[in-house]
Amino acid sequence: MKILVVEDEISLSKALKRILEQQGLFVDVVNDGLSAIDYAKEVDYNLIILDVMLPKLDGFEVVRILRKDGLNTPILMLTARTMVKDKVTGLNYGADDYMTKPFDTEELLARVGALTRRGGEVFVDKMCFEDLTLDLRSAELTCNGDCVQLSHKEFNIIKIFLSNPSQTFTKDVLIGNVWGIESEATDNNVEVYISFIRKKLRYLNSKVTIKNIHKIGYRVEVE
Repeated sequence: MKILVVEDEISLSKALKRILEQQGLFVDVVNDGLSAIDYAKEVDYNLIILDVMLPKLDGFEVVRILRKDGLNTPILMLTARTMVKDKVTGLNYGADDYMTKPFDTEELLARVGALTRRGGEVFVDKMCFEDLTLDLRSAELTCNGDCVQLSHKEFNIIKIFLSNPSQTFTKDVLIGNVWGIESEATDNNVEVYISFIRKKLRYLNSKVTIKNIHKIGYRVEVE
C-alpha cells in the first residue's frame, strides 16, 4: 500500500512520512509539482497527499493534469490556504478532500482511511505482504487463515520489515527503532527476537522468511 506525499517543506514532509510509515504504509516523498506528476504516473499509489504551494508547478495544476490524463488515484490536498475559493478550486480540479495546516494527526489518518476505503480497500489498520497480513491494532499475524499473536517487540520488528521489504536492516537500526537508542539492548536481543519471529513464520507455513545478510543485517525474502 503506497502513498505519495508532495510537500516542499522538508520538516513537514519528513513528519508526514514518519506518521504514515508508523501506520504500516509505504511512503514516497517529492518536493515539487513536476516530480509529483512523474511519480504519480509511474507508480500505482493508493493515495496522493498534495500541497498547493509547490515549486515548478502548483498543486492545483498538478491535480488538473493528473485528472486530464485519466489518473483516478484519490488526492488529499494539504495546504496553509484557508480561503473557501481555494478549497473550491482544488475540489473542482479533481481533488477528493482538503485539509489546512496545521493539521491534527488523528484527523489526517481518519481522512486517509476514508479516502482509501472509497477505493474498496482499507489499509490503515492492516499491513499486507505476500501471504502475510499484520493487524496493526491487535498485533496478530495471519497467513492463509492461520493466526499467531505477536509480542510487542516481535510486532514492531516485523512491522519494520514489512513496511520496507526490499531494505536490509542492521542490528543497530533495529535496536534504535524497537528498543530505543538509549536502551542497553545488544545484538543478542535482536537475534533472540528474530529467532522468535522465524519460528512463528514457520508455524504459519508462510513463504516469507527473514534472511541474515552476512555482516550487514536482516531483510525479508520470499521463498
